[in-house]
Amino acid sequence: MNDPRSRTIDHRAVFLVLALLVLAACSTRRPVLYPNDHYQRVGRSVAERDTDDCMRRAEQFVSSRGHNGKAARSVAGGTAVGAGTGAAIGAVGGAVSGGAGEGAAVGAATGATAGFLHGLFGVFQSRRADPVFASFVDRCLRERGYEPIGWK
Repeated sequence: MNDPRSRTIDHRAVFLVLALLVLAACSTRRPVLYPNDHYQRVGRSVAERDTDDCMRRAEQFVSSRGHNGKAARSVAGGTAVGAGTGAAIGAVGGAVSGGAGEGAAVGAATGATAGFLHGLFGVFQSRRADPVFASFVDRCLRERGYEPIGWK
């Protein structure tokens, strides 16, 4: 169990899982466009660029209304609560096995990571469900001649 290679493998596995979770969290929903005359005329690549531009503008608009500060506080709070809870649980578990300090450190790191990811997923989830964001993007696309029919 004290083999240095096993620790390296464990760290790599943890990193891989965390990277996949972050990538999954970053995949955002996008509007689905009806293939009307304008869409057919400009093509998919231009429609994708226009959609990206509208989403960027919506993000700036929503951010300027104070939503980002609330989101950052949520992630920070989740990280702190996770670290504290993880440290307490790790210390208890470590005390049982004779290593309270090491258990607390491992628990704090694990809890902080879990709290951070939970807060991060919550931020992405709330952004996806934000009706102001979706309405802004839909209107921006309609003004450019597209017909959004939903989000996927």
